[in-house]
Amino acid sequence: MSTSAVEPGTRLAERFRLEDRVSESDGATLWKAIDEILARPVAVHTFTSDFPRVHEVVTAARAASRLTDPRLTQVFDAGEDGKHSYVVSEWVTGETLTDLLASGPLEPERAAGLVAEAAEALAHAHEAQLYHLCLRPSHLVWTTGNTVKVLGVAVDAALSGLTTDQPALDDAEGLGRLLYAGLTGHWPGDEEEGELPAAPMTDGHFCTPRQVTAGVPGYLDAVTIRACLPETRKGQGALVSPAEVAEALADVARPMPIPIAYPSTPAVASASHTEGLDIAHRQQLTVPPPQPVPRRPPSGGGGGTLNRVLMTLVVLLVIAAVGVGAWTIGRSLGSPTTPEAQPGTPSVSASASAEAEAVEPEKAQGFDPLGDSDEKSEMAELAIDGKPGTLWKTEAYTSADLGNLKEGVGLLLDMGKSMQISEVVATLSDASGAGVELKVGDSPELDALKTVATEKNASGETTLTPDQAASGQYVLIWFTRVPADAGKFHGTIYEVVVHSPGSA
Repeated sequence: MSTSAVEPGTRLAERFRLEDRVSESDGATLWKAIDEILARPVAVHTFTSDFPRVHEVVTAARAASRLTDPRLTQVFDAGEDGKHSYVVSEWVTGETLTDLLASGPLEPERAAGLVAEAAEALAHAHEAQLYHLCLRPSHLVWTTGNTVKVLGVAVDAALSGLTTDQPALDDAEGLGRLLYAGLTGHWPGDEEEGELPAAPMTDGHFCTPRQVTAGVPGYLDAVTIRACLPETRKGQGALVSPAEVAEALADVARPMPIPIAYPSTPAVASASHTEGLDIAHRQQLTVPPPQPVPRRPPSGGGGGTLNRVLMTLVVLLVIAAVGVGAWTIGRSLGSPTTPEAQPGTPSVSASASAEAEAVEPEKAQGFDPLGDSDEKSEMAELAIDGKPGTLWKTEAYTSADLGNLKEGVGLLLDMGKSMQISEVVATLSDASGAGVELKVGDSPELDALKTVATEKNASGETTLTPDQAASGQYVLIWFTRVPADAGKFHGTIYEVVVHSPGSA
């Protein structure tokens, strides 16, 4: 298929309509397209008839389509024939690492959090024998949905014809270079990468991050050295796989939205070889003008008179307050018995009046009784680890109503014993549209858990307070609707705190 044969408006597989040509390189063209059936943007790659690696790219795309980690861009379709060979994948909106570094190095913890997420995602890909092999800052994206995405797993290597005998080591080194870039704003490679300058060198090898940027913690300097600076290791063991990089960064806080003002100038869209990427246009935040500071009254007779009047009023108020307090105490001492509660007047129990305290759950699990019985349980503990940067999220769904596959899905907490629940505070994603219910009971069965609070269109920090007294060993945060998240729909919980006035 020649390039001229594919123009805007062409429909592939009777559903993908090509709209905008994003880039062209060596016989491969990346398009922004519309999936006419699901009414969503997608990235589509087409090829000229003489592109030499169509079969390899389509095969890699079909293999990558089986990956389920939400931090890896999803491949939706791939076709190969004499007329229309193509790859369709998720259209990602957000900022690449290159964009994030435009104004200088990131905060060390944020750089480490981004790379930690990417390392975990690539570790999952490696478990399926799928590799990246060409990690660059343009492949690491902080999406408009406040999540990390790694672009181009398996497909970009096939597009470029890259092969290796040590894929785990190559991807570990790639992650190390991304961390180096995030910490320093420089690229430790044989050539400059995009807009990033080459890393400085000393004695024929790259300087360490701490030699380039002040304030880099020693442990992050060591992780970077172990991953991608072999000449500087000095006995430190190499990190030879994404899983080892992920383990080395396991304790770093995961990235959260940065509350900063962005310039209103339009950003330029960019993309990897295989996935589309829109850069969200952000508007300058309006900062209110500083309020004038009240001027002190000039010293003099007028000021002195005013001060004396105010002092007199204060003294009179104190005398009145003392008198009222004395009268109240005398009236209480004079009452022989405590009056009984009048009918219809709610009495305050000891447990209700006691100050509620945060109770740490013994364990957490993803809860999907209406589906395959599990919902990302491997990430569930991240919602109760006390770290606001870590998170649990549901599987990806095609619509806010969970793809019309089930009525709900959630995160189940085991408190260890039955107790009264006064409130549950769940920190959700900032994207609006979540429908959340709080369910409590003494059995981890959906039918045995009673709905005690409901919140519609929830986002951010959400407090779920039971309408009436509720107690049980199990607490369920139940999503009935999930918000949009980078072209898909997820329910996200960064942290859950359960408050109880005492055991039931």
